[in-house]
Amino acid sequence: MRILKKDSYLAMIKNAEGSNLFRTLYGETGGEKQDILRDGDLSCAFFVSSILHHFHFAYCKSPHATVAGLERDLRDSGWWRIEIPAAGDVVFWIPGVQKGGEEHAHVGFSLGGEEAISNDDQMRSPQRHHLTFGTRAGEPVRVIAAIYTRDFSA
Repeated sequence: MRILKKDSYLAMIKNAEGSNLFRTLYGETGGEKQDILRDGDLSCAFFVSSILHHFHFAYCKSPHATVAGLERDLRDSGWWRIEIPAAGDVVFWIPGVQKGGEEHAHVGFSLGGEEAISNDDQMRSPQRHHLTFGTRAGEPVRVIAAIYTRDFSA
């Protein structure tokens, strides 16, 4: 039997919707243990990199807690930028204001067409949404900063 990596990868992305698996990551800061993802507030990079790093895929070198660290890893792991996303490509959005008034970059997966999945800071879990989170006054709610792809057959 041969594992079908791309099919399994796309299924894992879709099956992650609503999962609490990516909600918590502990770190130590100043001798204090803390949940650096703030119970799902900041889980987007951990969600994406955990699936990419999964032992069947090895599409990135390690899991990440930051969007910037994940983007560097993708470039180092052979991903390249494209303009139009396909299912399984990684989408980065420009920083936007989250609850609490903090501005953060954001990352998720394209599901193909106009659909994506990324961590929702309100639901604190991966959720499906429009590729630009919809429109407001005719403009995208979140502007795409970069889209990365790779050869999924390798």
